[in-house]
Amino acid sequence: MELPVIPPAASTFADEVDHIFYTLVGLTIFFTALVFCLLIVFVVRYHRGSKANRANRSFGNLPMELTWSIIPGIIGLVIFAWSARPYAEAYNPPADAQEILVIGKRWMWHLQHADSGIRENNELHIPVGKAIKLTMISQDVIHGFYVPAFRVKRDCLPGYYNTVWFIPTKVGKYPFYCTEYCGTNHSKMGGFVYVMTPADYLQWKENGGNLEVAHREIAAERGYDLFNKYGCANCHASEDGVHGPTLNGLYGSKVVLQNGQTVTVDDNFIRQSIVNPDSVRVAGYPPLMQAYSVGDGPGQLSEEEILELIAYIKSLGGQNLRTLKTTSSSTQPSKGAGGK
Repeated sequence: MELPVIPPAASTFADEVDHIFYTLVGLTIFFTALVFCLLIVFVVRYHRGSKANRANRSFGNLPMELTWSIIPGIIGLVIFAWSARPYAEAYNPPADAQEILVIGKRWMWHLQHADSGIRENNELHIPVGKAIKLTMISQDVIHGFYVPAFRVKRDCLPGYYNTVWFIPTKVGKYPFYCTEYCGTNHSKMGGFVYVMTPADYLQWKENGGNLEVAHREIAAERGYDLFNKYGCANCHASEDGVHGPTLNGLYGSKVVLQNGQTVTVDDNFIRQSIVNPDSVRVAGYPPLMQAYSVGDGPGQLSEEEILELIAYIKSLGGQNLRTLKTTSSSTQPSKGAGGK
């Protein structure tokens, strides 16, 4: 049963989170009532002037001390183990989850569907019953993406990708908020998630989300165009990997850095390779990669463009870089992102 003061439970995480919440509330009420009841009993029985026997006072009771230490300790460990599982699960999305790219910036949310390229501001349309993965980053300060009905919340950090996922279970309109104070209009930084039936979502998607057709190009294709625009192919399209490591099948693999450290190539590694390449230079390659600053000015990459480059690198798999999209236009290559 849903209480009127509690947001509706509209994701697969919601019920378990609610059970933990109600258990903690129940335990809090029980122990609070127990302490106050004992306090009242002792006040009445041992108040000044009462006839209570005060001889042979005891200053210690080992069985009682063990009882009030061990029982709450066991309860605390049980609650910890119970709550740790959904917490860890919420930050480990399944491989087949539909990815949404989220950028928080003062004071709005920019969201892009990785599979269709549809962009939304302060709105998110998703199908019911489908695993949804949010890959998020902040363009300025720390923001917090929170959907009460889904019982999921994740911070958007500048310079670092965070992820969270959920499966919506009920069709409807659900608000989301920023939960980190981010400045003057923090309270206005919110929007709505629209959970749709699969048929309605498919129709919405085919209509381009009511946006211009030009906005429907998928994120990976946009990333490919950026890859050519900034001359990344000069060093990364070659299969021999002389100037920079080939990107075929790179995402998710392990690489050895110049300092001997072995790391996994993920979203954050690729972003770091773009904005500060010397800090994650792969062993065996010269320091030729140009660093890019993040911003909207000339010669800078926006957070959205970095996400699109990452989407392209993810899409490569074992395909050949030079033939993945032969129909796409490209500009004159220049020294740029990707390992020069």
